[in-house]
Amino acid sequence: MKILIHDYAGHPFQVDLSRELASRGHEVTHAYFHGDRGPKGRLERLPSDPARLSFRGVSLPRPYDKTSFVKRRFDDVAYGKSAAALVSSLKPDIVISGNTPTEAQSAIVKSSVSIGAGFVFWVQDFYSIAVSKLLRKKLGAVGAAIGGYYSFLERGQFANSDAIVVITDSFADIARKWVGAKDKVFTIENWGALNEISPRSKHNNWARRHGLDGTFNFLYSGTLALKHNPQLLVELAKKVRGHANVVVVSQGVGVSKLERAKLEQSIDNLILLPLQPFADLPEVLATADVAVATIEPDAGMFSVPSKVQSYFCAERPVLLAAPAENLASQVVRRTGAGLVVDPTDKEGFLRGALRLMEEHALRIASGQNGRKFALENYDIERVTDRFETVFQHALRARNARKGTS
Repeated sequence: MKILIHDYAGHPFQVDLSRELASRGHEVTHAYFHGDRGPKGRLERLPSDPARLSFRGVSLPRPYDKTSFVKRRFDDVAYGKSAAALVSSLKPDIVISGNTPTEAQSAIVKSSVSIGAGFVFWVQDFYSIAVSKLLRKKLGAVGAAIGGYYSFLERGQFANSDAIVVITDSFADIARKWVGAKDKVFTIENWGALNEISPRSKHNNWARRHGLDGTFNFLYSGTLALKHNPQLLVELAKKVRGHANVVVVSQGVGVSKLERAKLEQSIDNLILLPLQPFADLPEVLATADVAVATIEPDAGMFSVPSKVQSYFCAERPVLLAAPAENLASQVVRRTGAGLVVDPTDKEGFLRGALRLMEEHALRIASGQNGRKFALENYDIERVTDRFETVFQHALRARNARKGTS
């Protein structure tokens, strides 16, 4: 098949899927937003890559502005037009798109349908639900109305999709309700880049360069948005000051809050670093004695922190502040890969941090449990088998829509 995988964010594990599909003889183009500053995988050809794999960064004429809702909305529309033009020019058999703002996704769906490609909606989170909650808090009834518009768009995209991939069964229930059908919704949980991230020694080159090889480190790696509650990291740094560092390797609006807190409260053990090259990620994660992730209550139903999968691959114990129903919470609890606390329980979060800091055996066992889960569940060949099944379903649905079957 000729496949276009569009992952707006350019995350590492989606790139794994593209490489594996290309190794099976498919012609794969992996597209992503070149202007997104979040964590990235290896978005360039490697000497070992199949000849039928290519990468396309979709760009905008100006820097993407997440701080202004109005500017962001116009940028999303412009991005959608550029991505849709790529779909039209490539004319793939299958388009799968995820992590994409609602209005941009609408253009991609429309272009896919117009050229007769099978379209697969890869639901990493419910963007319209997130926007609705945020705008309702900020703008009240006006925000709720705007959120309703985005919900209308996203439901329409689901209806026009030939298959829908969700990352947790809790998402599947919403998707089936929206489309009124069960047969085109598939659950494929996210995975970690197991081929790229392996356990390393804490005493590594990256840790030494940053003076972190001889200290106890709580490490947060990945995007830090408001839904990740940066204040918990501030409180953690103050709690362990004099005994441990809180290392944040990140970008996002939450980083600005940490910078202000560090300056205003003189929190010298709060160490803020930009996102690092993907090649350094195994050593970055290895620098952690405890790996930290957070997700706010309102975000727990529509978002799953994918950084946890990377922590598992790196064999690091996890301290997770997330709602109990969140998939990441369920996996960490079920596997014994770390400690989970309610995101509203600041004292419980700090107690968990101190417990992991004090109990070496718990840290070792938790890290080993997470790595074991990764080895048992992140096999890219099995994952790709499932995606190929979804693509075949989408092609059959497309042919039925075109009246050719």
